[in-house]
Amino acid sequence: MEPGDSTKQARAAAQLRKGVLEYCVLALMRDRPRYGVELLQALEDSGTLATSQGTVYPLLSRLRRDDLVTTTWQESASGPPRRYYALTDSGRAALEEFTRVWPGFRNAVDGFLAIPHHSTGDPA
Repeated sequence: MEPGDSTKQARAAAQLRKGVLEYCVLALMRDRPRYGVELLQALEDSGTLATSQGTVYPLLSRLRRDDLVTTTWQESASGPPRRYYALTDSGRAALEEFTRVWPGFRNAVDGFLAIPHHSTGDPA
C-alpha cells in the first residue's frame, strides 16, 4: 500500500457515509422506534457505517427539526429513561423516495467503476 492510501480510503468512506447516513438511520427506524445508542450499535455492526455519537446525535436533532422523526421518553430497566426516535409520515416518505432513487444511483456508480470509459474528445 502506498503512503497515504489509508487516508485516501478513509476520506472516500467518510464522504460516502455522509451521503447515506441519514437514510440508513431512517431505515433503522422503519419497523420500530429506536434509541440513540441502539442506532449507533446497529451502524457499528455494519462495519462500513460505524460512526460516533458526535455524528449521530446532531443528525437525530436535525431529523427532528425537519419533522422526519419524533421522540418520546421511555423508562429503561437498565438505567435512566431513554429517548426513542420514530419515523413521522414525512420521514417515511423521505425514506421511500430514497429507496426508489438508490438502485439507479448505485447502478450508475457501479457502471462507472466496472467499465473503462474512454473520452471521445481530445485530451485537455
